[in-house]
Amino acid sequence: MSDTALRSFHAVALHGGFSAAARALNISQPTLSTQVKALEARYDTPLFIRKGRSVHLTPEGTQLYQITTRLHQYEIEAQALLKSFAGLQAGSLRLAAVGPFHATDMIVAFKERYPGIDISVEFANTRRSLDRLLAFEADIGLVAQASDDPRITTLPYSTHDVVVFAPRGHPFFDRDSLSIRDLQGQKIIQREPGSRTRAAMETALRKYDVQVDVVLDLGSREGIWKAVEKGLGLGYVSDFEFVPHPNLRAIPIRDAEVQTVYFLAYMTERRHAHLIRAFRKMALPKPESNPKPRKGQ
Repeated sequence: MSDTALRSFHAVALHGGFSAAARALNISQPTLSTQVKALEARYDTPLFIRKGRSVHLTPEGTQLYQITTRLHQYEIEAQALLKSFAGLQAGSLRLAAVGPFHATDMIVAFKERYPGIDISVEFANTRRSLDRLLAFEADIGLVAQASDDPRITTLPYSTHDVVVFAPRGHPFFDRDSLSIRDLQGQKIIQREPGSRTRAAMETALRKYDVQVDVVLDLGSREGIWKAVEKGLGLGYVSDFEFVPHPNLRAIPIRDAEVQTVYFLAYMTERRHAHLIRAFRKMALPKPESNPKPRKGQ
């Protein structure tokens, strides 16, 4: 941002206060305060509500912050583009992912190709990950659901079968496969509402009119694995997420298609950003074999 006052405003909004913003910009707090007050006076618009040492954005300030966030991101992308002319030797990429399994593999592959790029990742559910894209808090999303928002492009990159897993001692433990109807009346431990794996299984159970006994909803895969190991019931998970364990066994469902699809997501307006294009090329190396994107491609 070339306007110094806008840059100062953005720093205060980003860091939540004048002192932290002054440290981030390496200027004195009085200088920073003067620049922000001058901006408010120039347009006769209050941008912050000041209460002691804390500051909060006004509605006008919130709208302006959304714009300066974009400007800040475009400035970063402009710098990354200039650096890319030397071969993507520096820069940073922020990922928002629903889990570590695909994300870890992609990060390793990308770092091998572009070791000078710093990568950070936040794990959260699909909704949170897409929200981070829209807020310019992440560059790439690795999510479990396509977005219908035209501002976001989603590209399917991986499809996986859902498998049931049983603890040692359960009648299913030595089975090579199951029928979906074998789950009738079984005690089940499942993910929280909003989980795509849970949604896929619930759809299949309704289709085949199978009733299960849900004993627990848990918000983590690790929690489900531990509960299943303790014998509280059966669990289910995408096959690539199952971690081999001596007391647990993954069992495929032979007569029902229960699948999850994973997507690469990014802001449609940022599709030409060099790092996003590079990550997409790495994650989807053969465009001719990829399904068509949902939005903006």
